[in-house]
Amino acid sequence: MDVGGIGFGILLPILLIQLVLLVVAIVDLIRTEETNGPKWVWALVILAFSFIGPIVYFIFGRRNT
Repeated sequence: MDVGGIGFGILLPILLIQLVLLVVAIVDLIRTEETNGPKWVWALVILAFSFIGPIVYFIFGRRNT
């Protein structure tokens, strides 16, 4: 089955990885006590920019202890 010229076998793993990354970022945000900036802003970034948002959160949002 093709979805817009891309094979479903290629698209499915990418979507699963993206979903797992999104869930891990949200769980980490909930468990972390302090972040670089307000938590609600990071939640918006993670959810609004679902492909790049979790990566941006892990690079810039987490506070190093």
